Amino acid sequence: MKWFNLILLVLFANLLLAQNPSIKVLDTDFSKGRLQNVQTITLNDAAKLHGHLCDGLVVGFLGLKETLYKLYPDSIIDRTNNRIVSKSSPCLTDIAIFMTGARYQYNTYYVSDSIKYLFIVQRIENEKTYGVKLKSGLKPAAIDSLGRLATKGELDACGIDNLRKLESEFSNFLLSKNPQDLFIIEEIKNYKWLPVLKGNFLKTDVLNKKLQNCLPK
Repeated sequence: MKWFNLILLVLFANLLLAQNPSIKVLDTDFSKGRLQNVQTITLNDAAKLHGHLCDGLVVGFLGLKETLYKLYPDSIIDRTNNRIVSKSSPCLTDIAIFMTGARYQYNTYYVSDSIKYLFIVQRIENEKTYGVKLKSGLKPAAIDSLGRLATKGELDACGIDNLRKLESEFSNFLLSKNPQDLFIIEEIKNYKWLPVLKGNFLKTDVLNKKLQNCLPK
């Protein structure tokens, strides 16, 4: 059973790597340069920044891709021209700065768990703003319930492996669908950028990093 589960995880990981959505962005061409560097960034690129591929990274990439297309309907996505608020998940925070170019130290990014969206994204030059969230009923409830146990250190090694399997299956489901069918993206009128700076969120993706492997019974 142990080896069967490991094989399933490898198969899921390979399948996710084969499904690699991308988005074209515009950046400056060097540290003091012109805004003319057009490049394509992918979900796999984001995974290298974040450290691993996971369901939160997939949700964030797909949801932000659709939202940024709404902010830039007639032009390439400018990563020097965005502000974003995200929920505190390590996956969502990393994908937020990666895809938008926003940064905490330049007052274009902050984290809040009080927003009703996964992200609130604003195009600075015209203050057009959208909130994006996953449609209800898509994410298996077991992922959140097991995730809460893992956050409290109450999942054993086999429970952690089961959670990983569920998240991989959910990621594969998301990547197999049209992103337009997965998200609710709402325009927020007259949105005012009022950052609330906070630095004591729990980094949940490292809580179980010393947990031993699941052993067969």
